[in-house]
Amino acid sequence: MKFTALAALAFAITMSPAASAQTPASWPPKLVKIIVPYAAGSTPDLVGRVLADDLQTRHPGSSFVVENKTGAGGNIGTDAVAKSEPDGATIGISLGGPLAINTLLFSKLPYSPAKDIAAITLLTSLPSVLVVPTSLGINSVADFVAALKRDPSKFAFGSIGAGSLSHLTMEAIAQRAGVAMTHIPYGGSPQAITAVIRGDVQAACLPAIAVTPQLAEGKVKILAVATAQRSRFLKDVPTLKESGIDVESDAWNALIAPAGTPPAIIAQINDEVRDTLTKPSVRERLETQLMEPTPSSPDALRTRMDAEIKLWTDVIKRGDIRIN
Repeated sequence: MKFTALAALAFAITMSPAASAQTPASWPPKLVKIIVPYAAGSTPDLVGRVLADDLQTRHPGSSFVVENKTGAGGNIGTDAVAKSEPDGATIGISLGGPLAINTLLFSKLPYSPAKDIAAITLLTSLPSVLVVPTSLGINSVADFVAALKRDPSKFAFGSIGAGSLSHLTMEAIAQRAGVAMTHIPYGGSPQAITAVIRGDVQAACLPAIAVTPQLAEGKVKILAVATAQRSRFLKDVPTLKESGIDVESDAWNALIAPAGTPPAIIAQINDEVRDTLTKPSVRERLETQLMEPTPSSPDALRTRMDAEIKLWTDVIKRGDIRIN
């Protein structure tokens, strides 16, 4: 009887919530779906496939599948993650738009980033640059602002879509300069940089990787990077703040899961992804696209989401920018 009582007590302790919470999560399952809310070939898609390739190599018993669910400024794919089962079988790539800024641009979202999304980790950051056609004869941000103030009617800027970071950064620059500029949205970075090259628009703020391949022909000039500090990929290019325009934007992306995903699984995925992003081969692959690996804690990602809302609230309000 004494042995039976002790065995029962041991079993009860093992099955207690405290003991269960300490039990390691089992991840990955047989199939892991990585949802990307943008098209194949986009920066988030590239990051998703880099992760999938490395995780597949380390976990040959599981399958990692990238699924592109595009539309509504990233909202459709992010919503698909939010509405998935919180069991670690579905995770997703997302970024500042659908995780933060779109709460300011859309009258209603199908999900709440605060309530329906579990943060896992930041993934990468990508510098954006202010670029102009060389034909304008503008060689600095100061020259650009002076030309804007002389005759703003001669300036239109391109972006990679209404409400995009590209759009908001140029709107913020115009606001800081005290002028209004005409906005012409394009379907993506290739179309926008082509418009700059042809002089269809007189400026744009675009991902650096969309601009740097065009520099050799001498038809465009980078005036500044939009990040808080100079990019190590463009060491000689000043920041907007250094150049007298108090504007900062960072094209980051992150890994998320459905709310309710067990913390132990979130922690294990975070560890796995952190290992991936510190591999030299992975870092080299990302750096060819001018992306900097930036793994973080879940709390740091949540803080970044909140900060992004604060950063753009005034710009969006003053510019009266709405998507719907």
